[in-house]
Amino acid sequence: MDIALMSISQGKVQQQASLLVMKMAMGNAEQQGEAVKELISSSNVKALQQAAQPHLGGNIDLKL
Repeated sequence: MDIALMSISQGKVQQQASLLVMKMAMGNAEQQGEAVKELISSSNVKALQQAAQPHLGGNIDLKL
């Protein structure tokens, strides 16, 4: 097999792998966007605030 041909085929494989990873990332971003859109449309303000800042409200500080 010619070295130039091997180089071209390796480049094609790398490009295909890169495109596959990008498609997967785009799919994940689309799913997250749909979830946020659904949450906003539900008009549940408390759930939206909890999703935006999940660490808030978990603890209560008391001083005696």
